This record gives sequence, structure tokens and C-alpha cells, in this order.
Amino acid sequence: MKENEIKQLFEQFESIAFDYEGVECWSARELQKLLDYTEWRNFCKTIDKAKESCKNTNISVLSNFVDVNKIVETGIGVGKEIDDIFLTRYACYLVAQNGDSRKPQIAFAQTYFAVQTRRAEVIEQRFLEYERVTARKKLQETEKKLSGVLYEHGIDDKGFAIIRSKGDFALFRLNTEQLKRKMNVPKGRPLADFLPTVTIKAKDFAAAMTAENVNIKNLSGINSIEQEHTENNSSVRKIMVERGLIPENLPPAEDVKKVERRLQSEQKKLKKGR
Repeated sequence: MKENEIKQLFEQFESIAFDYEGVECWSARELQKLLDYTEWRNFCKTIDKAKESCKNTNISVLSNFVDVNKIVETGIGVGKEIDDIFLTRYACYLVAQNGDSRKPQIAFAQTYFAVQTRRAEVIEQRFLEYERVTARKKLQETEKKLSGVLYEHGIDDKGFAIIRSKGDFALFRLNTEQLKRKMNVPKGRPLADFLPTVTIKAKDFAAAMTAENVNIKNLSGINSIEQEHTENNSSVRKIMVERGLIPENLPPAEDVKKVERRLQSEQKKLKKGR
């Protein structure tokens, strides 16, 4: 998500916040629009999941989800009563957590409502950190899937490690150990935990293509699968280089495990604040 898009979303979320009995709240009807839900009934399903999450953490549902009725104009001088729910910041956070994080509005909201400060630059930083943690988890899932696919095609753990290493060399023009030394990755830690978001996603894309093509082409044996994975990583590298991104020259990022712990700590503080 681009910087101007983040700022635009920040302003939109800020503009619909209001004070209800001394507590910062958001109207579920207004939030529905910002989170890209076209139908109220579908959004209510997500709210119900959020209420259940709230209940499971032993936090008062009634204090965070306040049912109200309000009148909306349906024509000149004609009003209609509709249901609405006033949501606290914590309630909004739970709604976002139970939404589809593939939607950029939902992903942004998960960060926005988790951060207590109202400073846009902090929101932006936390959003980028969340995006990196999510990308790292996605890569783990893709590599797990790839490992399973390769196992079905006759590749054991040792063979998978060799194939993955060849892929790294095709993407970075350095083998895994060389790149670890260049990026000062601690011994025993995965390289991907210290890669910037763009190269985490690059590795994920290449691995996903290999998993698909091994099945589609019915590849077997380490040589043919190694060639497939190498070609996929080379193709991804070519795109990056053409756009001015040299994978091995991008600076290392903060340990993703440390970033994840920081985000989790902020979430715990948010719960205690309620």
C-alpha cells in the first residue's frame, strides 16, 4: 500500500470517530463502508465473531459493543429507524481482526485500532511492520506446502534443502550462507527472518510457482525440480532488477521475531487499557 493511500485511510478513519459518554467510538454503519462491506448483514457476521473474541478474553461485550437505533433520511422530511452499534477502539480492533485481511482496508484497520497514538506516521510504521510479519508467515506456509509437494514427488528433506538453496542463489546471486554473512544473520536463524518485505514476497512468489508447476508438469527427481525452482527465482530476480531492486544489495531488516513480539506486546497493552 502506498504512502498516500495509507494517509487517506488514516484521515477517513479519523473523520468518523466521535465521543460517546467520554469514550472514543466509531459507528458500525460508518465503519462498514470504510472496511468495504457492501451489505450490513454480512458485516454483522464479522461483528458477531468480534463479540465472541471479546467474550473469550473476559472483557465486557456490552461495554465495547453498544446497540443503538438512529434515524436516517430516506427522502425529504422522511426518516427511517435503523440499527447501529457504537464500537470502542478495542471493539473496532476485534472487528478488523475477524475480517478478511486480504482487503487493504481491513489490514490497515488492524494496525490503526491497535495503536493508541493518533499520529499518522506511527500508524504507517506499524502497518508496514504488520505487513512484513504477515509476509514472513505467508512464506512459511508456502514453503511448507512446497515441501509437501516435493515429498510427494520423491524429494526428501535433504533434497528440499538443496533445491531451496539453489533457488536462493538464483534470486540473490549468492548462496544462502554467503548472504547470511553479508546480512549478519545470527547463526542458526533463517535468512528470511532478516529480509525486507519485498524480498520475502519475492521468495514466496517463486516458491508458490514451483509448487504449482511441479504438480502441473508432474516433475520428479531432484534435477528437474531444482531447474524449475531455479528458473522461477531467476525470473523473479529479473523483474526486481528491471525495477531497480537488486535483491542482495537491499539492506537487512530488523529481526522479524522481534517485530512480531513488539506488535503482540502492543495488542496486550490495548486489552489492558480496556
